[in-house]
Amino acid sequence: MNTALVTVIHDPEGKSIELFKEHKKELEQIYSKLFIAVSEETSRGLITEIEKSKFNVKIIPKKGVANARREALKLAFRGISDFYHYCDFDRILTWVKCYPKELREIVEDIPTYNYLILGRTEKAKNSHPIEWIETEKITNHIFSLELGKEVDITAGSCAFSHGSAKFINRYSKAMMTDAEWAMIIWRMAKKQLDFRAVEGLEYHEDINGLNGNVSESDKWFNSLKLSLIISETAREIGKG
Repeated sequence: MNTALVTVIHDPEGKSIELFKEHKKELEQIYSKLFIAVSEETSRGLITEIEKSKFNVKIIPKKGVANARREALKLAFRGISDFYHYCDFDRILTWVKCYPKELREIVEDIPTYNYLILGRTEKAKNSHPIEWIETEKITNHIFSLELGKEVDITAGSCAFSHGSAKFINRYSKAMMTDAEWAMIIWRMAKKQLDFRAVEGLEYHEDINGLNGNVSESDKWFNSLKLSLIISETAREIGKG
């Protein structure tokens, strides 16, 4: 079995360059293949570094994270992989930097699942900004009620089989994919969803912080909007 990494990046400031250079060889060793969708607004220096690595790269217009994730998965689907690990680029850099052993163990276990929701331990959740913590509690609670078991759906990471990827590629079109991909598999493909909480999806301001200057009010409002969109998706996808 081989597992590919699928990821996306929008980094106009190039703040990920040094961390990526430091850990790219580890990522190349952990995964059989690597695929990334990069926004055209991303730092040219970072794009150059990624293109020099073993990543398969697709430059895309900036049209939101859901579109970027779909483009990355379409790119990955052109290759031949048995399983895929989706993880936001800043998240995978945090993970490989701080918890490389845990990351390797998770990737080794991915072939035992059809669709694996990767969420955070309580310690990892509590490392996030307060506006993320409070609004994501609501999203996760609504998703968990729909699923019938408690999970953390908003951590930016999941893993799935080639068969599941087919369903996702065919049906994904929502404004946010966090809950959508899982509900496509559970409600439409009628396949099992599993969940694991990890330390590696914790938050570090210098790696995972927002780009640009954002007011405190905007941080809360934007988090609230995302919570609503993901919650609506959890309730609606695959019903009727």
